[in-house]
Amino acid sequence: MSRTVVRGGLVITAAEEVHADVLIENGRIAALAASDSPAATGWTAGADRVLDATGRYVIPGGVDAHTHMELPFGGTSASDTFASGTRAAAWGGTTTIIDFAVQSRGAALRAGLDTWHAKADGQCAIDYAFHMIVSDVNDATLREMDGLVAEGLTSFKLFMAYPGVFYSDDGQILRAMQRAGGNGGLIMMHAENGLAIDVLVQQALARGETDPRHHGEVRKALLEAEATHRAIRLAQVAGAPLYVVHVSAREAAAELARARAEELPVFGETCPQYLFLSTDNLAEPGFEGAKYVCSTPLRPREHQAALWRALRRDDLQVVSTDHCPFCFTGQKELGRGDFSKIPNGLPGVENRMDLLHQAVVDGHLSRRRWIEIACAAPARMFGLHPKKGTLAPGSDADLVIYDPHAEQTVSAATHHMNVDYSAYEGRRLTGRVQTVLSRGEPVITDREFTGRAGHGLYTPRGTCQYLT
Repeated sequence: MSRTVVRGGLVITAAEEVHADVLIENGRIAALAASDSPAATGWTAGADRVLDATGRYVIPGGVDAHTHMELPFGGTSASDTFASGTRAAAWGGTTTIIDFAVQSRGAALRAGLDTWHAKADGQCAIDYAFHMIVSDVNDATLREMDGLVAEGLTSFKLFMAYPGVFYSDDGQILRAMQRAGGNGGLIMMHAENGLAIDVLVQQALARGETDPRHHGEVRKALLEAEATHRAIRLAQVAGAPLYVVHVSAREAAAELARARAEELPVFGETCPQYLFLSTDNLAEPGFEGAKYVCSTPLRPREHQAALWRALRRDDLQVVSTDHCPFCFTGQKELGRGDFSKIPNGLPGVENRMDLLHQAVVDGHLSRRRWIEIACAAPARMFGLHPKKGTLAPGSDADLVIYDPHAEQTVSAATHHMNVDYSAYEGRRLTGRVQTVLSRGEPVITDREFTGRAGHGLYTPRGTCQYLT
């Protein structure tokens, strides 16, 4: 039996804050006890490892429920491998990712899943799971959904955007939602009106509007809101739950708030880029704005207040990264002279926990809400709780010792993601990860990487725990 004790920290979960020591046995949380209590004092005698968390937070490892490692897109592929991306995630205090396996048109869901298993197997520094991107809804793939849910892949992403690539029409979406309503799966929706956006893209290019800032101008907030409304009503007709990914616009957030006021099983996430970046970044001079091209796009700064409010009110439940990095040199540059050819995606898996702690410092969130949206809610949403996302007896010992007073400056020169720029370059943050345990094993130890590729395990999931 291996035994680790984490002493003297402020333990923060979504439910409570308490000064306590944490006992870890065989990779799981065994007990918590008040610091300096007889029980806690007795733990150290037989411990293999004692970690001092005095003056620091002890928090659950982050759960990033939306990443894209090695994703093919626009003639290139995301620059982080499962090895580099999960290592970077660990540096940022995230101990579980849920990535997206992709069905190719004309192929089976299983073939796409097998491809992603082959990419990740033996490579990950932290635990991982998969969602399934369904890009070809037909009788065969609908049947396959049942089997995947039964074996622990319980969420399926559909796209109202990207005609000719991932796009599904309303009839296909309705059929997939009906299937999920019957088998317990959760439909995740990229909600943008892709057909209308493609018209606006072509019109903009015809006018000679080719710079990165036009990416945001053609992907209008109203077209995100319209698609969000349509997805909600299709799910209502199907009698199925819905999770809307990467909500960026206040109008789309308002659609989710309205649906939740009607007590519909509708959920949503946003991402740090929509909370901290804006169209000002897309408009940076030269071609620098290409670094910030993602979809849904960055919005004008005034949208940020509505997103923070939605997070506080639980109209948005989760903050994920949509981590999909492409290097500026050689990848983002594919779109010089045509913004529609800029690979869509930003790096961020390493920055999420720190940026959200800065939101606590700035007064946008409470400490417990920070842990809720970054750890507990994504674990519950995707059937991983209480194994992940909390610190409780029986939970995996995915644990972070976090220094809330340390100061850092975000930079590509010091980050660990395999990408040649940072979306948050030069931003000063208060708070930093000190030590990270994954299933009780040190992955980051006093700001040094001590993990290994292959430690991370594939983790089958249950169904959405907000529906039971």
